[in-house]
Amino acid sequence: MIQPSGAAFRYVDSAGVLDRLAVKIDRVRRVALDTEADSLHHYYEKTCLIQLTLSGDNFIVDPLADLDPAHFLEALSQSRLILHSAEFDLRLLRNSYGFRPANEVFDTMLAAQLLGYRKISLADMVEAFFDVAMVKKGQKSDWSRRPLTEAQLAYAINDTRYLEPLAERQKAELKRLGREDWHRESCERMIESTAVDNERDPDDVWRIKGHSVLKPRQLAFLRELWRWREQEAQKVDRPPFMIIGNQQLVHLATWAAARKDKMALVFPKLPRHFTGDRLRKLKQTIRRVQSLDPKKWPKPRTSRMPVPAGPLFEKLRSECARVAEELDIDPTLIANRRTLETISRELPRGIEELISVGKMMRWQAELLAPGFETIVNQ
Repeated sequence: MIQPSGAAFRYVDSAGVLDRLAVKIDRVRRVALDTEADSLHHYYEKTCLIQLTLSGDNFIVDPLADLDPAHFLEALSQSRLILHSAEFDLRLLRNSYGFRPANEVFDTMLAAQLLGYRKISLADMVEAFFDVAMVKKGQKSDWSRRPLTEAQLAYAINDTRYLEPLAERQKAELKRLGREDWHRESCERMIESTAVDNERDPDDVWRIKGHSVLKPRQLAFLRELWRWREQEAQKVDRPPFMIIGNQQLVHLATWAAARKDKMALVFPKLPRHFTGDRLRKLKQTIRRVQSLDPKKWPKPRTSRMPVPAGPLFEKLRSECARVAEELDIDPTLIANRRTLETISRELPRGIEELISVGKMMRWQAELLAPGFETIVNQ
């Protein structure tokens, strides 16, 4: 196993160098891209690094320096991009700068899935194709802190330096297996998905793991304690789990629901930073919920146990599994459970209806259509 040596790179933290990089991007065929964010250390996530490899040269752009990235990002948007697990990076860049790719994107993780690999991390791919062991220490660094260490910079640039040769190898394999169009369509679907926000129901966001066993009074405490935690996290710009963890929050809600005396709040063990104004607002929150009209308590959600599958669904799932086994890919790449439930209920006819009703990509519908037609017509 080969250990990667440190790769040379240019650290970009001045306007002149960034402008020259934009010109260089305009002149190349494609760019390998990755980003680093600080969501593990801050409430308000931001782009902390943008790594690029193009024509064999490595660059680390520092977005936290006093730079105007407009020209650079415009050049980048016009490039053919290579990323691994591109959805996160494209969402991050969109949220930070409104960035959208205007050209094709080659996602090496999607390629790995369509080639039948079960281990699909970038480190797994680099090891499989190049016999190189990437050191992943530093993945959870606080990328917003400056100066960055040599270990952090080495980690960061390793995330792009192998992407172009990896994409070349994967593209050849996809072509050999006749799956190039699958990958192209999957990348296009991924790009479309990153253009819209994932909206969550306000009555869902606070229902963290463990809420399903709580009674209405306990849920009322959990909801308000969750909101209190969000406010505290925003105020100090720290992730909510750094204020108090989810399971501790559930425990605190059940404890508070059992308290009847509004004045005597002898808390169970709390984190050491629960002092001063934070502790005072926590007590206010609990006392406010103690006085809340039961009509305003949230209702428990009805069980979301899956509806018992009918015989058509089971036949369709078996057909999907059979096709996937022949192709040596995960069945969910062709259709997940929700898709199979939908099409077994709606009975779409033909490829076009499968695409429309099942929200499937064309390559997925083409794989499933022959067996589905046979099953429905039995």
